[in-house]
Amino acid sequence: MNEVQRPLPQPTQTTEGYWAAANEERLVVQCCGDCGSHQFFPRPFCLQCGSEQVSWKDASGYGTIYTFTVNYRAPNAFMKTRLPYVVAIVDLDEGVRMMANILNADPAEITIGKRVKVMFEPVSDEIKLPQFELQR
Repeated sequence: MNEVQRPLPQPTQTTEGYWAAANEERLVVQCCGDCGSHQFFPRPFCLQCGSEQVSWKDASGYGTIYTFTVNYRAPNAFMKTRLPYVVAIVDLDEGVRMMANILNADPAEITIGKRVKVMFEPVSDEIKLPQFELQR
């Protein structure tokens, strides 16, 4: 029987620092060296001032659920094995938003405003996905 493969992210020159940190189980966001603003998702320039002086900064790994949805239909064969699953937009304490799954929780426990912390899900030998779980 063939194991169903999960679609994996494809790191680029712009995102390779993010994925390298995730593989070390560190969550990072970009910080502008000129204006000091934080941003996520990775870009080659600052969204606030246009500077190309962006670098990676370790994030706390904590945040709050801004919104979420519980999925009962899967977009691919791999996710079908995980139904139902939760996709959330998380407001990180650093002031940026990111999308990830909420793992290790009954979907009925998840509400807007709940605190979450990052965890890293190994999905291949090269990739660990930053995901979140409820802060207990």
